[in-house]
Amino acid sequence: MEQTTPAELPVGRPGASEREEAKRRGLRRMKLVALSFLVGATVIFLLTSWAQARGWPAWVGYVRAAAEAGMIGALADWFAVTALFRHPLGLKIPHTAIIPRKKDVLGDSLGDFVGTNFLSEPVVRAKLRRVETSRRAGEWLARPDNAERVTAEMATVVRGAVTVLRDEDVQAVMEQVVVRRIVDRQWGPPLGKLLQQILTDGAHHRLVDLVVDRAYEWVRENHETVLRVVSDRAPSWSPRFVDSMLADRVYGEVLSFAWAVKTDVNHPMRLAVDRFLVEFARDLQSDPETMARAEAVKQQLAEHPEVRKVIDSAWSTAKDMLLTAAEDPSSELRRRVATGLATLGHRLQDDPALSRKVDGWVEGVAAYVANHYSGEVTTIITDTVERWDAEQTSRKIELQVGRDLQFIRINGTVVGALAGVVIYTVAQLLF
Repeated sequence: MEQTTPAELPVGRPGASEREEAKRRGLRRMKLVALSFLVGATVIFLLTSWAQARGWPAWVGYVRAAAEAGMIGALADWFAVTALFRHPLGLKIPHTAIIPRKKDVLGDSLGDFVGTNFLSEPVVRAKLRRVETSRRAGEWLARPDNAERVTAEMATVVRGAVTVLRDEDVQAVMEQVVVRRIVDRQWGPPLGKLLQQILTDGAHHRLVDLVVDRAYEWVRENHETVLRVVSDRAPSWSPRFVDSMLADRVYGEVLSFAWAVKTDVNHPMRLAVDRFLVEFARDLQSDPETMARAEAVKQQLAEHPEVRKVIDSAWSTAKDMLLTAAEDPSSELRRRVATGLATLGHRLQDDPALSRKVDGWVEGVAAYVANHYSGEVTTIITDTVERWDAEQTSRKIELQVGRDLQFIRINGTVVGALAGVVIYTVAQLLF
């Protein structure tokens, strides 16, 4: 399997190399401190051994026992600490160099540990419940500066997305997804149901009133036109004065009829229009011939060049509007978004029902991710550790925790010395 070289190991945030160098210096210092304890115990042991051989007082034995035990403790703990990362003195003693040998096992164990203790549904839900996500998010969003910041980030995302999208691709999607879905669906029954509902509610009366009013106004203002039409249709042998009288009579009847239709809401003409619309609404839903005509009209509209131009220009217009609004911090869109976010923040703080609902959504999403994707998340850990070089991984881990492990050596020296004094004292008292 390909292994990651030192240069390929994660670098982290800017300044990581400086922090690693500082840790490396700290590790060297602690190693020197721990070694100085061992050297000190060794020097004291040698001096007290020499002094005891020269017949110095009995207290020298106690110091010698303490130094001897401290030296042994220091060596034992040095061996234990070193055995985690490498073979002590290069000797391949069994159960040493644990991290390089067990790197993959440690990676699997770490992945299992994270999955069990951090990515399980009960843990995730309990943690989010304690965090009170909605309340904290509401407090943060309620601040105008934060709402403006989120709006600015959203504007940046919108600008990036709109810029990346190609116009022809978006237009093709609009035509295939939106237009085709509308065209493929039969228009007759939905239009019939809509018209039937309008007729039931009586909303069409205003339109009828408008048409009738405009018809009456046209007849009233076009006396000469009506006279000319009647005169033009009269026989050539008819006298002019008879044509004029007939035209005036026709005009008066038409004007009276238009006025009656305008003023009488129960006029037979109005009732006839209502009956026609009711029958037309019913035919749109059930009559095959009417439904076929509606489909033909739909196809003509969909294939009309002007309709195509409107569809193609819709995205360009929307794109220009989005880019203009996103780039202008004082645009109405951005101000409305910022105001809406701040309002949402206040509601999340003041509306317990909304807060509980949002918390439930967040917990549900997090629980779903934990249940279905925890394996993929932990696989990132195990696969990454598996790709690392064993020796370099050991050095990386030692750099992170090695400084603290040197206290084990120091404590081993001190505790060993104290234990040696106690043991020597007990032996002197008993024997």
